[in-house]
Amino acid sequence: MKVTISLRLPRDAASVSITRQILGAELEVLGVERPICEDIQLMLTEACSNVIRHAKDGDEYTVSAELSGDKCVITVVDTGTGFDAEKVGQGSPMAEHGRGLQIMRALADDVRFMNRPRKGAIVCLEKGLKFASDSPGELMSTR
Repeated sequence: MKVTISLRLPRDAASVSITRQILGAELEVLGVERPICEDIQLMLTEACSNVIRHAKDGDEYTVSAELSGDKCVITVVDTGTGFDAEKVGQGSPMAEHGRGLQIMRALADDVRFMNRPRKGAIVCLEKGLKFASDSPGELMSTR
């Protein structure tokens, strides 16, 4: 089984919710276990919110999600100025902002940040999938 979703979005706060709902609906239809769906949606929300908040130069960004077998790979690409993930400070656990990278690292099985100076950044998030018994995702992944 391989399912790919790709969206080109305006750098607008409303796009975060839309993206989250589209991917969430796909995960639900396939029968991905609820806690994993919630982790994926939160990782995606944090990555997209960072684009909205920090990628000042670009008017658009892209989100791609590939569900292949038992893995979900999300890629978020912006056209801003880029950033160095190693230089981003740790946010306070109680802070309202500044914890996005920490949240992504905590929830994802693998996280990669690629900086493209003056061309933007790429965030790649991977998460293992588990499906409910007899769900479409489980049935398709065994083929």
